[in-house]
Amino acid sequence: QVQLVESGGGLVQPGGSLRLSCAASGFTFSSAWMSWYRQTPGKGRELIATISGSGDSTDYADSVKGRFTISRDNAKNTVYLQLNRLKPEDTAVYYCKAPLLTSWGQGTQVTVSS
Repeated sequence: QVQLVESGGGLVQPGGSLRLSCAASGFTFSSAWMSWYRQTPGKGRELIATISGSGDSTDYADSVKGRFTISRDNAKNTVYLQLNRLKPEDTAVYYCKAPLLTSWGQGTQVTVSS
C-alpha cells in the first residue's frame, strides 16, 4: 500500500528556514511526479510545488516561488521541500502527494512566529 510520511516541521522565526522530508513507499517512486501541498485551518489544501520523477522539472506556486525549493533523492525514496525566508503566512500543515495516486500522509506542522 502507498505510504507517505512527512517530517521536519517545527517552530521557526520569520526569515528562518526549514527542510521538510517525505518518505514514500508502496509505488515506483522514481517514475512518479511528486508534489507538496499545505493547508491552514478552515482552508483547502494549496498546491505549492511539483517535481518530475527524474527531478529535472519543477514548478511552484507564485506564493512560494523564489523561496521554496523542491528536490528528491530517488535512491532514498524521499522528496524534500526547502523552505527559506519564511513568513508567518507560511504557517500550515505541509503534505506530500503523488499526483496520480490518492493517498495522503499525516502532514507536518510548520509554524512561523516571533
